[in-house]
Amino acid sequence: MPFSELENKLYQKAVSDYVESKRPPEHLRKRIDLNYKFYKFSFEIFEIDYEPIFGKEPVEKPVAKATFVNTNKIWKIYWQRADLKWHSYPLHPTAKTIKEVLQVIREDEACCFYG
Repeated sequence: MPFSELENKLYQKAVSDYVESKRPPEHLRKRIDLNYKFYKFSFEIFEIDYEPIFGKEPVEKPVAKATFVNTNKIWKIYWQRADLKWHSYPLHPTAKTIKEVLQVIREDEACCFYG
């Protein structure tokens, strides 16, 4: 079962606030920006490169992903390696709250999300 309407709003607000705090300055947003998507039990944070080296279409570059595991009531945290597959974040693979997930991504102790 997907999240309740209230949970959806709370999670969307938390991720939206995080992304807004990490976005580049206004004058750079025509070239590069940060955004997010929600799925059923997951969300993904990604950069948008509006001036890619190859091609003319904007390119989305994944930053982080988190998936809620309802049976365990935990969030699993992922980063995307060079093989383009999602891997469990090595230092904090899980979190109990979305606030904790966003703190792990913000601190990025293993330098996996933002390099």
